[in-house]
Amino acid sequence: MPKLKKSVIAGWSLFDFANSSFAMIMVTFVYPLYYANVIVNDGNGDLYWGIAMSSSMLLVALIAPALGAIADSTRSKKKVLFVFTFVAVIATAATYFLQPGMIALGAILFILGNAGFEGGIVFYDAFLPEISPPEKFGKVSGIGFAVGYLGSLAAIVVTKDLLLGGKYPESFLVTAAMFAVFAMPIFLFVPESRHEAEPYSLRIVKDSFREVIRTMRRIRQYKSLATFLVAFFLYNDAILTVIGFSGLYAKNTLNFETGDLIKLFAMVQTVAIVGSMIFGYITDRTGPRLTIMITLAIWLAVVIGAYLTSSVTSFYVVAAVAGLALGSSQSASRSMMALLTPKEHTAEFFGFYDGFCGKASAVVGPLVFGILSRSFGQRQAIISLGLFFLTGLVMMRKVRVQ
Repeated sequence: MPKLKKSVIAGWSLFDFANSSFAMIMVTFVYPLYYANVIVNDGNGDLYWGIAMSSSMLLVALIAPALGAIADSTRSKKKVLFVFTFVAVIATAATYFLQPGMIALGAILFILGNAGFEGGIVFYDAFLPEISPPEKFGKVSGIGFAVGYLGSLAAIVVTKDLLLGGKYPESFLVTAAMFAVFAMPIFLFVPESRHEAEPYSLRIVKDSFREVIRTMRRIRQYKSLATFLVAFFLYNDAILTVIGFSGLYAKNTLNFETGDLIKLFAMVQTVAIVGSMIFGYITDRTGPRLTIMITLAIWLAVVIGAYLTSSVTSFYVVAAVAGLALGSSQSASRSMMALLTPKEHTAEFFGFYDGFCGKASAVVGPLVFGILSRSFGQRQAIISLGLFFLTGLVMMRKVRVQ
């Protein structure tokens, strides 16, 4: 059984700090506004942004389960994590050179960067059972998310002056640097099990794809795990859509100024830090199932509030409640997956959790939101998110954890 070590937990958590700077600037806040309102200048910003998000998630969904099996076979999660991180950093830095009208190139760079970011999370999450005993999954997972939201908050603070000055491309360079620097500790200080390791080969690649098919069959043998993954597929779809379109909704529907957006997202990250820590302890005491159900109920309230609100002030309140549920729902989900996953298939099953279910679900949500937004407006498109949260909550009632 792994024992908690402060240096290991710190090194692991700092990767969340690193990639959360990317998530805040490139997925949630700055790049969506820059791409949809500056790069795309024909009125189809929401649609093209939804297509870019969905495409990046589809790419990861297709390759992550196989990569998880490869990591299990070779005991080389660090190597694969480094490749994904490198791709994300380079693609992020390259967005500095974009010009208005470069719609296809802007989408391609985001797809590569987000695929690197999301693909890396598969292997980052798979370290959890190696660095923490099961009874501390909730606490350690909560620490990781809290440090991650500190990274998001730090990204806002560091790029604030650039954003207020309208220097969005420069903020992308700063984000790439933050990602690269704070990702290093996981490669230096977090150990990885290397017993029975074998070198890469074409046979391992072929076997890994066959393993994906076997994994689907194996998951069906674990009823609660299969049910949870269906529920996660549904509610994570809505969460990732909220993350990808919240800045655009605040800017284009509620007419937030750049300064208001900075305050909004800084407030959300601060609340998310507190929420992830509080619900991390609640998860260890009551279990992740109840925690997830509570946070899904909160998300339903957020969707209703966002649909009804029409002022900047009231949207701050809605966003604060969303921040409370944001980190806690994802942290509790990671704890649930760690509890339900057989130890001999951690990277492989986490590949399905993060790679297939998490990313494949995000193929649907952003695309649906983008299409509905173009046809009926952003406010009407919000209704679709409530349906995903409600269905996920119903499915979670069927999950049983021993």
